Amino acid sequence: MGAATELGPLQGFVVGITADRRWQEQAELLERRGASIVHGPTMTTLYLASDADLRRATEDLVARPPHYLVATTGIGMRAWLEAAATWDLDAPLRTALAGTRIVARGPKAAAAVTAGGLECWARSPNEQLGPAVDLLLAEDLGGRRVAIQEYGMPSPDVDAALATAGAEVVDVPVYRWRLPEDRSAAQRLVEAACAGEVDAVTFTSAPAVANLAAIAADMGRLDDLVGAFNSRVVVGCVGPVCAEGALEAGIKDPVVPDVGRLGLLVRALSNHFAARRRHLTHRDPEGVEHELVVQGSAVLVDGEVTELTGRERAVFEALADPPGAMTFRSVLLDRVWGPGADPHVLDVTIGRLRRRLGPCGGAVRTSPGRGYRLDVGIVE
Repeated sequence: MGAATELGPLQGFVVGITADRRWQEQAELLERRGASIVHGPTMTTLYLASDADLRRATEDLVARPPHYLVATTGIGMRAWLEAAATWDLDAPLRTALAGTRIVARGPKAAAAVTAGGLECWARSPNEQLGPAVDLLLAEDLGGRRVAIQEYGMPSPDVDAALATAGAEVVDVPVYRWRLPEDRSAAQRLVEAACAGEVDAVTFTSAPAVANLAAIAADMGRLDDLVGAFNSRVVVGCVGPVCAEGALEAGIKDPVVPDVGRLGLLVRALSNHFAARRRHLTHRDPEGVEHELVVQGSAVLVDGEVTELTGRERAVFEALADPPGAMTFRSVLLDRVWGPGADPHVLDVTIGRLRRRLGPCGGAVRTSPGRGYRLDVGIVE
């Protein structure tokens, strides 16, 4: 055991990260709160600075400026202006957009517009593309040109809605999201989630969810993965748009902040897991009461922290659900090791668990020939 005064908000939990961009920043935020990290990127961001379609769209808009522009992402707007600069079209593009009514999907897109020397006419009220498009549909679009800075993928439904309203739509394909060439890390994340070896998996875009589902499907593990996400593995989504992608993938209850921010996602996960923290007490044979705080694999006993192994944690969680109830040996063996496991492994794990719990080790009581129970009080 090591000296400690309290547990970090995410200490004892393992979080899988699926992002390719800014994943180190996310990992640092999570690790500061005590989490352990598994990185399994599910996509690659492919910039199209040398793509003929992007240059063609840029030249078209310079020649015939749009009446409206939907700026969907900050990274996309910045990359577009940078690409235009490589073709000596940045000044002409800014001039062409100077009189354009620009609708930003969110604050990052709005900031990129402003940083590019342009002005936002309006912003989506909830950082989603639909309401941003609704602002345009409320206008008279007959004969108007509308440019759409694509959100990593085409939006045919948006294009169709605008075209039906009479607009001439110009798509600006700044970047594309692709499955990673090397999928081994994502495949390991799928296996870890299915095995319950991670407590949460985070997503920062809807395509990241779809890609992990596609990778799992190729492995023949899609049903297992969705089942894990809907039972024991928490899904964290950076914002409402990402959460919609999770729901479309069959994930029922993702954790999502009201506003799409990386820091707020980490805070939302911390708050979610705080509700799972167990505050327990145990009175030893001498009548001394000890405090026991458990979250994930981390255990705080009288101010000292220790980490449970995966098997020890699984046994403890089985005994604590609910504490005080006797759990049969056969149930523990099946639940933790699977049918046909050697009963000796349970005896060894119980012994190790008692040692990990230190002065609270006696809380794991044996019912001879039957099973075990956890003799603790619950602090409300």
